[in-house]
Amino acid sequence: MCVHTSPGMIGTAVLSALIALGAGVLLAAAARRRTAPHHQAYALLAVAGAVAVVTLLVGVAVTLSAGGPGHTGWATLVALGTAVSGLIFCAGLLRMPGVAGSAGSAARLALDGVIVGTALWFVGWVLFSEPTRLLGDATPTASPAILLASVSAALSSGLAAIMIFRAPPPRRCLAVLGTGITVATCGGLALAAGLCQAGPGVTSVALVVLAVGLLTIAVAVHRIDPPGEVAVDVIPYDGEYAFAPMAAMATSAMYHLLQDGRFDALGIVAGSVEGFALVARQYFTLHEVRGYARRLADREAHFRQLAHTDALTGLANRRGLLRALHRCAEAGTPCVLLSLDLDGFKNVNDMRGHDVGDAVLAEFGRRLRDNLRPGDLAARLGGDEFAVLMHGGPIEAGVVAERLLGVLGRSYEQPDGPVFLSVSIGLAGWAGEPDVELLLRHADLALRYAKQRGKNRIERYDAAYDRLLRRRTTVEHELRGAIGRDELRLAFQPVASLPSVRPVGAEALLRWHHPELGNVGPDEFIPLAEECGMIAELGAWVLHQACHQLSRWLAEGHDVWVSVNVSPRELHAPEYVVQVTEALRAHRVPPQRLVLEVTEHAVATDLDELIRRLTALRLTGVRIALDDFGAGYSSLGQLRRLPIDILKIDHGLVAEHEPVRPVGRDGPAFAPMVDIVMRLGHQLGLEVIAEGVTTPTELAAVVAAGCRFGQGALFGWGVPAEHLEAMLEAASSPGARPARPAPEQRPLQPLVPRSGESVSEHVTPGAAGVPEATRRDP
Repeated sequence: MCVHTSPGMIGTAVLSALIALGAGVLLAAAARRRTAPHHQAYALLAVAGAVAVVTLLVGVAVTLSAGGPGHTGWATLVALGTAVSGLIFCAGLLRMPGVAGSAGSAARLALDGVIVGTALWFVGWVLFSEPTRLLGDATPTASPAILLASVSAALSSGLAAIMIFRAPPPRRCLAVLGTGITVATCGGLALAAGLCQAGPGVTSVALVVLAVGLLTIAVAVHRIDPPGEVAVDVIPYDGEYAFAPMAAMATSAMYHLLQDGRFDALGIVAGSVEGFALVARQYFTLHEVRGYARRLADREAHFRQLAHTDALTGLANRRGLLRALHRCAEAGTPCVLLSLDLDGFKNVNDMRGHDVGDAVLAEFGRRLRDNLRPGDLAARLGGDEFAVLMHGGPIEAGVVAERLLGVLGRSYEQPDGPVFLSVSIGLAGWAGEPDVELLLRHADLALRYAKQRGKNRIERYDAAYDRLLRRRTTVEHELRGAIGRDELRLAFQPVASLPSVRPVGAEALLRWHHPELGNVGPDEFIPLAEECGMIAELGAWVLHQACHQLSRWLAEGHDVWVSVNVSPRELHAPEYVVQVTEALRAHRVPPQRLVLEVTEHAVATDLDELIRRLTALRLTGVRIALDDFGAGYSSLGQLRRLPIDILKIDHGLVAEHEPVRPVGRDGPAFAPMVDIVMRLGHQLGLEVIAEGVTTPTELAAVVAAGCRFGQGALFGWGVPAEHLEAMLEAASSPGARPARPAPEQRPLQPLVPRSGESVSEHVTPGAAGVPEATRRDP
């Protein structure tokens, strides 16, 4: 049937075609200027737009050629184009950036769209079918073209609605795009219905709606990049999206039944599709939830592994070791713990850099792991400290430890040269009931013992060493308050003039009596004081106490001097010279009456710095004595350079050999080593004191060698100040016993006197018993 086409219809059709063509051009341009990963989505939208434009042009052509209804074939073609473009639009929408992060997310979105779209189609079917027929006589009857177009429109609308609702605020981006797709597919549905049944009016409106929808899509795609993000993994919303469509379908179905309507095949198919879509959606949700839970478990296991693994070496860390130890303790499994430490590793970091140090640690960890038995656990506790938890007894662990000692002590090859290190190992097992903390402590103690005994060795835990360390810790703790509690005292060991055995000086010796520990020997607490940094405080106390006592003796008329031991740490302190000067001034002690004794061990340190310090001290007027001479550190060349006044011969030289008699002449037996040191000291202008004289035989030998001063048990141990004062008074009283005759001495090489001095000044003791004329300038 031929129907006259009005100018308004022609203008509407032409305008719609032009708008659609413009929209198609915009979509094509947007697709061309987008790059991956966005290009595929925009390409799909451009293809869908092109199909929709062709569909619209077909509708325009049919409308302008024969505008009446009844064009079923053309309507089917338009419906097919609408369905294809709608599906491609949906695919492009799912591919837009930020919409679906994975294939599973896209599938869930598509199923959500199917659920909502099916519900929309079912509600529409109820409203437009018998007996409701919402539009009355104008309601189109069911036909393949209308059915196909309505399905496409419903699905597109459902997907657009889901994406709009799920998008986080603001929803403008997705709202514009989704609205455009919905309008375009609904326009296609109306166009198919107009060509098939409704007539030119509906067709003209459908062309305008389709064109406006395409233009909306083009504008949204052209101006927005990306169009937005969708909350696709928000599981709490799934119930709402499933409940609303089902409620709508149930309500419409009840209404249809109340209107005496019947469910044909289309209604049954729609209900079945909705049910299968809901089941599939829940399946995907359950699958995603399980996958999410599995990923969470994997990540938890991964982080738990990281929490118990050292990142540098791949070994267990302290947490991992403690976890394994607690498991062994709970199970009562016999085990042995090795504690390992690299000897001198700090030098590697300091000299070669931390990168080389890390490489060495990584190689150390690899060797450690490769040389253990199956089931043993290696761990890095931090820095260069490692541990190995071994199952079994100490015998098997000892064999493995011996192998590790050799393997880990080999050179570590590095690009800039090999690194040579040794390792110390401490070994400990359960002590009675399994106790993790106690086992760790015992292994650390064994390692510390290995370090103290020379390193590069294996030591097993020893309870005796544990007691020694506890004693050491207690002594160190109590020593810090000993001065404040007034527990320290000075004892004075006399220095006697030979052969008269008259006391002329004394060495101040530090003594400590603790109310619980009893008498603590200086050989125990002095090294601890040096280690913990208390030696300077103790030295200052000794210096002031000695000067105080010396000032009292001098005020009472005693001709005496006092010597004080100085540690290398005190000697190298910049403020020590000032400290000595202030002590002399505070107690009004003549400087020459104070002797500072420096052990021969101090010579092993920086000799030039030692000379500078001793020179500064001598400038204050005090005298310097080199203690323990002959212990093996100082050489003759060093002795010539040292600014000292007195040599104190070590007891080992005094008691090392039996006295010998002169060869080829008569004379008393003498100590040969003392004789050599005496000659050397006199040639260098030094006075000599023989230490450790304990027997009359040794006394006779040192006197025969020409030694004028002696110190040792034969003349008295360290005694309180009042006892030494009594000895001084007894020696100087008018009724004092005369000195016993000296044994015959072999001739001494005379000392060359300074200008204006006589030889007798070198022989007769001056102030404090040490001749001033023999003091050597540095």
